[in-house]
Amino acid sequence: MAQTKLTIGILETGRPPEELKQVYGDYPGMVASWLGDLDANFVSYPVLDNELPPSPTEADLWVITGSKFGAYEDHPWIPPLEDFIRACKQENVMMFGICFGHQMIAQALGGVVRKSTKGWGLGVHEYDFKNWPAELGQQPENLAIQAYHQDQVEEIPDGAEILASSPFCEAAALWYPGFAITVQGHPEFAKPYASALLESRRGTVLSDKDVDQGQENMAIADNRASIATLVGQILRNKQSQMA
Repeated sequence: MAQTKLTIGILETGRPPEELKQVYGDYPGMVASWLGDLDANFVSYPVLDNELPPSPTEADLWVITGSKFGAYEDHPWIPPLEDFIRACKQENVMMFGICFGHQMIAQALGGVVRKSTKGWGLGVHEYDFKNWPAELGQQPENLAIQAYHQDQVEEIPDGAEILASSPFCEAAALWYPGFAITVQGHPEFAKPYASALLESRRGTVLSDKDVDQGQENMAIADNRASIATLVGQILRNKQSQMA
């Protein structure tokens, strides 16, 4: 009997600058492109427009995108998103958090997110894996993905485990057993977009020094495809549970 195609739901919590969106598309499109080799259906909800899914069970896995907003900021759609995250955990529906999504899941479950005194993390950053769970399959050698953030998870929730770390970002990836994987970086960002995003912020949000360092970091090889494979492993685990 053929397995049912699973659904990946994308919770849109941010948008690219308009001039870049016209060239590179929106964040749900980037996520779907990054995960395009997975045999799944995709559906997205513009959470930042106060549109949340009717139920956690509308998808088999939810991906929360990045955002220019802070998890700790006062926006009307943030408390409902926190409620939805907790509902997903209650319903045993898996999640994958990206940057803001990484921070949002931590905050919703009792962690603390702050603007780091270490400044900006930009360009490709490398992190070492630790405490790799057997249920996630083969461990990649490391985590190497685009970074674009000042905020960090500085206190992790009870029950969460640090999955990957670096001197710059201790909680670079978190594992919530049986529920979620989250990463501080952006595996959905291809280098052309990430580079263009840095340049679009030169002299405004970012200093020349920050942008130059981020562009220099683009020379580091990323392994975003390995992280897509990891998401595929989560879906295979889900299919096994449904069989």
